[in-house]
Amino acid sequence: MFQSQKDENGKRNNKKVVLGYDLGHQSAQISYCGLDEDQPETVSAVAGSEQYNIPAVLCKRPGVGQWYYGKEAVKFAREEEGILVEDLLGLAQRGEDVIVEGEPYDPVALLTLFVKRSLSLLNIRLSLSQVEAVMFTVEELTPRMVDVLSRVAAGLQLKVQSLCFQSHRESFYAYTLHQNAELRKQDVVIFEYNTQLKMLHLECNRRTSPMVVLIKEQSFPEMMRRVWAEDEADRQRQKQELDEMFLHIAQEALAGKEVSTIFLLGDGFKEGWAKESLKLLCRNRRVFQGNNLYSKGACYGMLERLNPGEEWKKHVYLGVDKLKSNVGIKALRRGEDSYYAILDAGTNWYEASADFDIILESGDTVDFIVTPLTGSAVLDRPVHLQGIPERPRGTTRLSVHIEMTAVNQAAVTIEDLGFGELIPSSGKAWTSTIQV
Repeated sequence: MFQSQKDENGKRNNKKVVLGYDLGHQSAQISYCGLDEDQPETVSAVAGSEQYNIPAVLCKRPGVGQWYYGKEAVKFAREEEGILVEDLLGLAQRGEDVIVEGEPYDPVALLTLFVKRSLSLLNIRLSLSQVEAVMFTVEELTPRMVDVLSRVAAGLQLKVQSLCFQSHRESFYAYTLHQNAELRKQDVVIFEYNTQLKMLHLECNRRTSPMVVLIKEQSFPEMMRRVWAEDEADRQRQKQELDEMFLHIAQEALAGKEVSTIFLLGDGFKEGWAKESLKLLCRNRRVFQGNNLYSKGACYGMLERLNPGEEWKKHVYLGVDKLKSNVGIKALRRGEDSYYAILDAGTNWYEASADFDIILESGDTVDFIVTPLTGSAVLDRPVHLQGIPERPRGTTRLSVHIEMTAVNQAAVTIEDLGFGELIPSSGKAWTSTIQV
């Protein structure tokens, strides 16, 4: 059973919280934040420590149906030769059965088991009944990943008000927007070093309204994680070479950019080799090192979905999985031409859809208006209703359904509803694809 957290007076604390769950190929992290708080806390995988990474593995005890997770799974496999199942997220993405002791297992079910077991780390802090909403964050949010996470969420059977997904880039955006304005007065950069180095560069166009935020990603495969030599002299030489390589990469990557803050993430930066490179990064910038930014960013992203703050309303993040344009239609209101908003830029494309009815005044066309927030020209996307019956003006009612089928493409279905009892429906429907 989960036990409720108690306050300083020993009374039961039933505050409502959101969870940010960072799910990776090698590890996972869990952060949580009260609905009326602004500082998430991260759950430690080892009580009393700041070891936030939970190894994303399961281990089956030979001959019995007993499974271990995380650090216990690693320990059991090493000491008692259990069957270790690694990269649960990758297995679930590929969708192939996992064979353990000759028996097939559904990889999504195994991933669900790991997530469910890992949530037990919340035991001494709060009860699952206190969780109002959960945000899962992963490195890349592809349609396949959305399907996997949706199945995991269904398997968890969490009784929450809201459950959402976002990419690491969007978690970076949410985290940054919740930092002191001084830290984000210019661009913000992440250098992440696990198996290899990558950089995320957040830039904000403050001349637009709302202000448009973009995040660019760059990988540096030449800077692979090192296996350190046993000989002390050789190891020091390796560290110096790595330091010099990162110094050169950072100089090139940051050239010409105005960066106010840099975050160093990943276990690779914990190995004490970054000396000269760190001096460069710290020149006229704030530099922070840690590894729980994404899970905290997931908390912030969930809080904003539940109750958007003023800064959130002033910005819009146009990531690779985001709708880049506002979509609406031309409409006649009180005898005047107007614009009716349908889909908003900044929405995850796979969540963007709308249903509404309109009255076709005349003609055989419904005009969709696409307004890019990237500064491109406004686009007119007409949908022609070939063969629609001719009727008196303003006596054709249409049902419209629009949903995004890709990040830059929407499917539109329009049905003729007639006009009440006076004019029956023709039964006709039209489908069209428009580029946004």
